[in-house]
Amino acid sequence: MSFQAYLDTIEDKTGLTPRQLLEIAKSKGYDDPNVKAGEILEWLKADYDLGRGHGMALVHVIKKGPQIDRKHVGTTGTHRDDSDTLWLDGKATKPA
Repeated sequence: MSFQAYLDTIEDKTGLTPRQLLEIAKSKGYDDPNVKAGEILEWLKADYDLGRGHGMALVHVIKKGPQIDRKHVGTTGTHRDDSDTLWLDGKATKPA
């Protein structure tokens, strides 16, 4: 599953766009460099019932922003993406 597909599924499950979840995470201080991924995963599990795979996709966005490694762009592998920049504003607003 691609990074973007994880984020789209998170939106389906929570009803929140990745950007909205990012803002909630920031308001809780989860964007602090000292916060560990495990702590963020616990929050996502407790509040949104997200598992590790989906949670780690969101941890990436919280900690590193929407850029992903270009090695996943245009490949045929499981984790392929169409762009090296993830769309955070929701599936309904995603450019075609």
